[in-house]
This record gives sequence, structure tokens and C-alpha cells, in this order.
Amino acid sequence: MAVDPTGKSLKQFLQEDPEAPVVMLNLLRFAPGKGEEGYADYLRHFRPHAERVGATILYYGLGSTPVVAEPGQDWDAVLLVSYPSRSAFCTMVRDDEYQRGTQLRTSAVTEAVLQPTSDAAERVWGSAAAHH
Repeated sequence: MAVDPTGKSLKQFLQEDPEAPVVMLNLLRFAPGKGEEGYADYLRHFRPHAERVGATILYYGLGSTPVVAEPGQDWDAVLLVSYPSRSAFCTMVRDDEYQRGTQLRTSAVTEAVLQPTSDAAERVWGSAAAHH
């Protein structure tokens, strides 16, 4: 299972709308043993690099028993990170100093989904209700 972005996936991600804000949804399955602890080490490495490009960690939570899921569709943790743009995300992941700590994530996670999302609240509730 892939747990890290590839050059091809980053190129496609960036082509979609490079300057649009994006919230990255991370679904994480930890390696047995010290995966959760290892991921916490990665988050401590990640945070200053994220902040340097203007990103904000919106939420980090550990999973519990799913209410609706097929067997094997439960996740150990969820991380939501807001980036000012897709290009800011790519700038961070291409940074050599950031890259030096990515092995912390790779060794802590056995499976991951890294899903870009865009705000659709205005489409659903209109502009006045989108921010409430």
C-alpha cells in the first residue's frame, strides 16, 4: 500500500487549481506496535514545516469503533490540515528539510488515504450560511 505522495500524483494535484485553498484529509492506519507513537514524532516534525507555508492543523483524532464501515474500513486516526493553496502543500512536501523527516511517517503508517478537499458549504447552504 502506498503511504506517501508520488511525483505523478503531486503533478496532477497541482494542475487542478494551484492557488486554490485545500483541506487535506488524512486517513491513517498505524503500523503494529509503535505506529501511533511514531506518527506523533512525525507530527512534531511536520508542524513547523506546515506553519512555514501557512498551513493550519484543523484536527487530529484517534479512531474508535466505526458506526458504518465494511470490515477493514476503519482507521486508526484522522488528520485535517488546511493549506492556503495546493502550491503551498507542494512547496512543503518538496522541501529537503521536510523530506528528512518523512521516514517517521512512512515507518509509522501501513496504509493511508491523502484526499484533497475543497470547501463546498456555499454550494449547499449559500454564502451567508457557509461560515456558521
